[in-house]
Amino acid sequence: MKKSFFILFILLILNVLVLPFVIFLSSSAYLEVSFFDVGQGDSIFIEAPGNYQVLIDGGPSYSKVLDGLSREMPFDDKEIDLVILSHPESDHMTGLLSVLENYKVDNIIWTGIEKEGEKFESWKRMINEEKANVYYAKAGDRIIMGEAILEIINPQESLKGKEFKESNDTAVVSKLQFKDSSFLFAGDISTKIEKELNDIDVDVLKVAHHGSKYSTSEDFLKKSSPLVSVIQVGKNSYGHPTNEVLTRLSNFDIKVLRNDIDGDIKIVSDGLVYKKIINK
Repeated sequence: MKKSFFILFILLILNVLVLPFVIFLSSSAYLEVSFFDVGQGDSIFIEAPGNYQVLIDGGPSYSKVLDGLSREMPFDDKEIDLVILSHPESDHMTGLLSVLENYKVDNIIWTGIEKEGEKFESWKRMINEEKANVYYAKAGDRIIMGEAILEIINPQESLKGKEFKESNDTAVVSKLQFKDSSFLFAGDISTKIEKELNDIDVDVLKVAHHGSKYSTSEDFLKKSSPLVSVIQVGKNSYGHPTNEVLTRLSNFDIKVLRNDIDGDIKIVSDGLVYKKIINK
């Protein structure tokens, strides 16, 4: 049975101001963050104390995210508390279409930007049919899971209904804090957006845009100062992860984990230290 939770969403009428939403959840022992090996794309599954489950992105494959979820969730658990789509590109969105077909999703967070394409139209139709609570991400939004807090830090304002030639810099970026342990999930943002982010000192960094040279600048690494980095990357023709990014990470003595080399990666924390890093 799913735990009960309380959602507070404050809206000032007359369309003048939308204040950040806060989702409150109940509290229990370890935080587990799994970076699924889905090929050239992103898919991250968070299980916070209290068995609260969050899936960020679904990767480019219809099946691989389902394989990952089947490894992490009990076979009879077909409900996910929250799905976040960082931005509606196929290497992040495709697998979520399968998730919506096979799981009950209670809450959805995405940017609400407009885009052309059959998969995008399927996404909009399916989230409408899902009857989930839908929220449009903006900085300051928080999901509270006992002692674990996931905070949205990009985009800086609601982008609902807007169109962009390139959606990478519109991506939802979030910071996860559990006691003294912290993660930053950087989506596909470029150095332009990296410069705008504050309060990003973390232990674990999900490297932006699969290791593109146009992300993960030296200044960004100085600000975020991670101990561990995870690059969600598969076979590709873009040269990801680039030598430039790998060199920057090495220069800062940041441990690098890669899905194309390590397979599924799970990081487990009790909130004080990382109990283990598991590569499957």
